[in-house]
Amino acid sequence: MFGIGFQEILVIALIVLLLFGGKKIPELMKGLGKGVRSFKDGMNGKEDTTQAEEDKK
Repeated sequence: MFGIGFQEILVIALIVLLLFGGKKIPELMKGLGKGVRSFKDGMNGKEDTTQAEEDKK
């Protein structure tokens, strides 16, 4: 995964835990999930619009 090993992921997770605290992490992940979902929906909507325009031609 992008050349990142288990130890690096563990260190990053520990730093995030120290910076944001245990109570804030679920809120951050929820926001991240909403952002990813919105991005995917936007990409799918753009593809649908592009195909609809091609069908009109």
